[in-house]
Amino acid sequence: MPEPRNIKLRISYDGTRFLGWQRQSGKGTGNGRTVQEEIEKALAKMHGHEVGLIGSGRTDSGVHAAGQAANFLSDIERIPAERFVNALNSLLPKDVRILDSREAPASFHARFDARARTYRYFLYCGAHPLAHEMPYIWHLNRWPDVARLNRMASYLAGEIDCTTFTAAGDQSLSRSRYLYGAHFFPEGERLVFEISANAFLWKMVRSITGTLIDLDSRGADPAEFGKILASRERKNAGPTAPGQGLFLWDVRY
Repeated sequence: MPEPRNIKLRISYDGTRFLGWQRQSGKGTGNGRTVQEEIEKALAKMHGHEVGLIGSGRTDSGVHAAGQAANFLSDIERIPAERFVNALNSLLPKDVRILDSREAPASFHARFDARARTYRYFLYCGAHPLAHEMPYIWHLNRWPDVARLNRMASYLAGEIDCTTFTAAGDQSLSRSRYLYGAHFFPEGERLVFEISANAFLWKMVRSITGTLIDLDSRGADPAEFGKILASRERKNAGPTAPGQGLFLWDVRY
């Protein structure tokens, strides 16, 4: 019997009606949809048996993805790897789309092999966003000082203890992460915050975003953000930004 093929997927999803990426387990947790479960159900229909899906990382309830990565082992021989895109999309709900499928080395692991993950957070700074934009933005109704925000974001580079931006309940053994950098840039009436790291703590990006916007609203000196980061105390950070503006944008290997 031939060895199963390792298939890598690139996935987009609208997180509005999902509890997040990760499959729910245990009693009392089956009250909502997850992206992993939806794709695993489609894989089970294709294969005639359960197929486990490994994601590059979790996203929270309401958070979206433009470039989530995942992999699974397939014992189907007749379908070329690139055809899994159409096959899966025909079985998936419209708020989950497979963008790319290809065969990966047998040793490939979507989570452990990821070198960098990039998130983008979208803020709408104009007065009246279009109705269809509302589930995908944080509406500020004002333009922040982008230069001040970028001076604060410049602290987010290198090996950093990110305890300050850790949500209660995070079970990570280490709070240290390597950040490749972060910056804000305008895009029409929107302001985009992009941040890349080897990995992120639970709700870390939303906590950072909320803190930066809160400091800007108070006209804080950028050095204050550096002090908050160095304090390693969540109580010193600002509010957590709402989930709907956040997208897992890309995963690099």
